[in-house]
Amino acid sequence: MKSISKKLASMLLVTGTWIGTAAHAVQDLPGGPAVKQLNLAPPVTRIAEEQHYLHWMMLIICTVIFIGVFAVMFYSIWKHRKSRGAKAANFHESVTVEVIWTVIPFIIVILMALPATKVLVAQKDTTNADLTVKATGYQWKWGYDYLSGEGEGLSYISTLDMAQRQMSNSGDVSNAPNDYLLKVDNPLVVPVNKKVRVITTAQDVIHSFMVPAFGIKQDAIPGFVRDTWFRAEKVGDFYGQCAELCGKEHAYMPIHVKVLSAEDYSKWVEGEKKKQAAAKDDPNKVWELAALVTRGEKVYAANCAACHQANGKGAGAIKALDGSPVVLGPTADMMHTVLEGRANGAMPAWKQLSDTDLAAVVTYTKNHWSNKTGQLVQPAQFVAARTGKFPEGGGAAPAAAPAPAAAPAAAPAASAETTAAAAQAGGPFQIFFETGKSELGPEAQAEAKRAADYWAAHKDGKVVLSGFVDSTGSADQNAELAKHRAQAVAKVLTDNGVAADRIELRKPEAITAGAGDDRQARRVDIIAAQ
Repeated sequence: MKSISKKLASMLLVTGTWIGTAAHAVQDLPGGPAVKQLNLAPPVTRIAEEQHYLHWMMLIICTVIFIGVFAVMFYSIWKHRKSRGAKAANFHESVTVEVIWTVIPFIIVILMALPATKVLVAQKDTTNADLTVKATGYQWKWGYDYLSGEGEGLSYISTLDMAQRQMSNSGDVSNAPNDYLLKVDNPLVVPVNKKVRVITTAQDVIHSFMVPAFGIKQDAIPGFVRDTWFRAEKVGDFYGQCAELCGKEHAYMPIHVKVLSAEDYSKWVEGEKKKQAAAKDDPNKVWELAALVTRGEKVYAANCAACHQANGKGAGAIKALDGSPVVLGPTADMMHTVLEGRANGAMPAWKQLSDTDLAAVVTYTKNHWSNKTGQLVQPAQFVAARTGKFPEGGGAAPAAAPAPAAAPAAAPAASAETTAAAAQAGGPFQIFFETGKSELGPEAQAEAKRAADYWAAHKDGKVVLSGFVDSTGSADQNAELAKHRAQAVAKVLTDNGVAADRIELRKPEAITAGAGDDRQARRVDIIAAQ
């Protein structure tokens, strides 16, 4: 059956091809898509081969049944047509016929189900893996963490090659290479003839990890862990893509798997560990502004420029960073943004970046283009921010001194000093609530009153109430609670002289609270409208 299916596949490919083989050689991508491809991707794993076998077996069986049924039907119509004097037979049920047309299809279904079940069970057997890699889907890139086996501890982000992204943005793809929109900066590297277990999950929305040559496709779902596996029997480069519509950048989320020999893989692991050890930063190191801006430029180009553009002007719904109130405002505002994301994932969270890279990119955007704030963020501030301790009231970190000590997390509201700093900068004023409650406590009421006094005195714009809530538990209940909290803050503002038409209540944003302290998920921010 396998030899027949391969011959049939070759015949279909030959007969379906009307462009010369020279054109194919130029445009086909080994390990990836081919021009005028009519068959499944050439398999490089046993599972993929079995899938090919099943595909052709099912197709042949269904074709034979189709031809048999319709041949009998058309023969009967032609042979027994009325014009030849045929008369319809008058007969009733036949137990023999009914048994035959029940038993034969049943046997056919069983013969089709047995090999399919065997392959399906084998696809799900992820035990005894030689190497385990976690693939995390982000909007819109993949993160790879080597959890066990040779290479354990390695971790990196795989992003579409920037030159190809820029080519796509320009609209001129006349010189597009064969791997157009499939080339990445850091491919997933695995050894040949080793069982590789791939654990999939996602940070934001549902993605799907698919590599056709391996015969694998596994959804990556936020909050869930799924797994699949493959054993590549051939060295080389193999390509796939996110197979789940995951947002506007879905087309720019390729997968590149590089399969190496055992010896080459060991050399790669050794080299990567040396590089990561050399690049590992001390989060307590105090950086100077110029050095942090230089590093931030590279981080921005690799992770932010695709959406916000190299000139910081944004595009369409993507907000500009050049001249942005968030960028020019308090440091805490932008730290919240890069750690938690915004607009329900349209601006993704960047927790996967190191504390030094986060500090660098925030510092870069605050001191590039027309943004000349002089503000500097130290990595130690992001270390504290990951536990919910953000700089009080925002503002710049000292350029030549260690990062300031983080604010105590236990206080339910900002201190008077925090309020003064926030008022000087126009916010954000942060109102914190007790767990499960939407009523303002005394300190929260006092903070809301101070915000109302500020905005009543500054009538040059609208006020935004941005609620937050922990992403765990019932999403509907959490969102409703966040809305009631924002409404409670709005009432305090209107009761203290802020016109209701100046207040905008935005849709609550869900964040995952930091370890041990969820106060950031129980707050309402009062900021100027952007």
